[in-house]
Amino acid sequence: MVGAMRPPTAWFVKTMRSLSSTVRTSNFSDLQNNHFDVLVIGGGVTGAGVALDAVARGYKVALIEKKDFASGTSSKSTKLVHGGIRYLPEFDFALVHEALVERGLLLQNAPYLVRPVEFVLPIYKGDRHPVGMPFTTPGGVGLSQLLNIGLSLYDMLAGRRNIRWHRHISRDKVMKLAPALVTDGLKEGFTYYDAQTNDARLTLALIRTAAQYGATITNYTEAVSFLEEKGKVIGVTVRDKFSSQEAVVRARHVVNATGIYAEQVEELTGTEPQIQIEPSKGVHLVLSREDLKLGDAAIVLPETEDKRILFIVPWGSRAIYGTTDTGSGDLEHPAVTHEEIAYLLKYLNRYLNLHLTERDIVSAYAGYRPLVKPRNTNASTAKLSRTHAVLQSSSGIVSIVGGKLTTYRRMAQDTVDVLSRRDNTKPVHPTQSLPLQGSADWGKAQEEVARRGIALGLTPEMIQHMSRSYGSVAHTVFDLIEQDAALADPLIADLPYVKAEVVYACRHEMAMTPEDVLSRRTSIILEDRQRGCGVVSEVAAVMAQELGWSLTQQEALTNDYLYEVQRQMAAEKRPEQPGVLEEGMVSPSPQQM
Repeated sequence: MVGAMRPPTAWFVKTMRSLSSTVRTSNFSDLQNNHFDVLVIGGGVTGAGVALDAVARGYKVALIEKKDFASGTSSKSTKLVHGGIRYLPEFDFALVHEALVERGLLLQNAPYLVRPVEFVLPIYKGDRHPVGMPFTTPGGVGLSQLLNIGLSLYDMLAGRRNIRWHRHISRDKVMKLAPALVTDGLKEGFTYYDAQTNDARLTLALIRTAAQYGATITNYTEAVSFLEEKGKVIGVTVRDKFSSQEAVVRARHVVNATGIYAEQVEELTGTEPQIQIEPSKGVHLVLSREDLKLGDAAIVLPETEDKRILFIVPWGSRAIYGTTDTGSGDLEHPAVTHEEIAYLLKYLNRYLNLHLTERDIVSAYAGYRPLVKPRNTNASTAKLSRTHAVLQSSSGIVSIVGGKLTTYRRMAQDTVDVLSRRDNTKPVHPTQSLPLQGSADWGKAQEEVARRGIALGLTPEMIQHMSRSYGSVAHTVFDLIEQDAALADPLIADLPYVKAEVVYACRHEMAMTPEDVLSRRTSIILEDRQRGCGVVSEVAAVMAQELGWSLTQQEALTNDYLYEVQRQMAAEKRPEQPGVLEEGMVSPSPQQM
């Protein structure tokens, strides 16, 4: 029967599929030549999670993304997998519990990508609203006890999946864990535990795993219109960005997982969207860990005038610091402003015994959270909930909106449960215990990755990076190095990335532009002081060999990247760094590949 769901046991049958440009071309053809059970629009972490959950239940699944996977919000987070400690003072216990459960499942199912991090929360004399508490006590008396109760609740809400119980620590212990903190007025502190991930690589792991189980996946494929029959959506017309070719994809169920664009996509059906997405911009700074004197523990800056929480989190040789929570702007090109940088530096220099300026910033980035706002209601973005909602339009489209990085799996599960009920089948939840690609038997596999990395002559930093980015799939990268020793050369001297990763990204992760490699397959755009501008030509040359670009195409895509970095820095009003687009160079429009 065409369009019928396969037996639930079908998800156990895995097909090893690379995600090369050739596969992408084949997949685009397959979009038109097959009738799918589920078509997912959106290749961020939520859409990737929906695709994996659906294919794991036995559905025939396709996923399309108008840009690159994780190119929006899903690569612009604080890189944390956490319960959301700031939601405790708002008494949003259900959200915190859900997120903490999902944190535990991610630690279980993606152990190489998600790892525990200790957080230091210092308490200063005069604090009134630590961790964003909306209330205070007379003279601040008893706030420490309230925080202790709150952190105990945080631990209890995690249940058996709690990482480690929080601790109340002395002033001396705070200074030992976070030596850069200002000591004047420092009274005591707490430590508690959450987890960290690479958001873009997590999304790619979901994409690769979904493809492994048989999903048909393409990036740079935009939904331009819907095909309807008797008022119900039965298909989507899609357009390939590179070839401009169009195809009609037919599916029994269409899932709108486009985050901040969810309203716009639903409007393509001609129906009024059921809920309003209120984008909220979050800005982060990337700094040197050495400059911050930052050890392995993250730091929570306890109090701001607007009752926000700011985190300083270790990130390899760098640190991620943020975030803001401001209104909307250009959704296609989220930019960091000079004012937002000043805001973040103000609190950094207030709480650290350093004096850091804009020149100490390695990079900065901004993204939009897809907060859910009921229609005809006024509310600030800082007060909107991160709770998700699954909505069914009269056109038949199912939209998943709201949520946060940590809860992507639960969001996907709730979405596919709606499809199961439509099909009168009992919902099953295979992703609760489904290891992401590269995670199986990771304890033993990690040792083998380390041994092989040493044998290939890689540095300890490179081996750690390979483990944390690829898991056991690092062996595929090692295979490339064994075939060509030059691929072990570093891309940038003080970062752990090697040339083999560019080849791997083209052959196995559907990287189609230099930006895909520098911004999402690696984090070079964040970690490099030149934001990848000094190495983009070399990356483009390797990609040209893999993808068959002409010299004109190679130069155009290189200039596109340089132009984008220049645009970002112009918005920040920061002085250009060496390697950024020289004056007078014009960035051509993207060429067909």
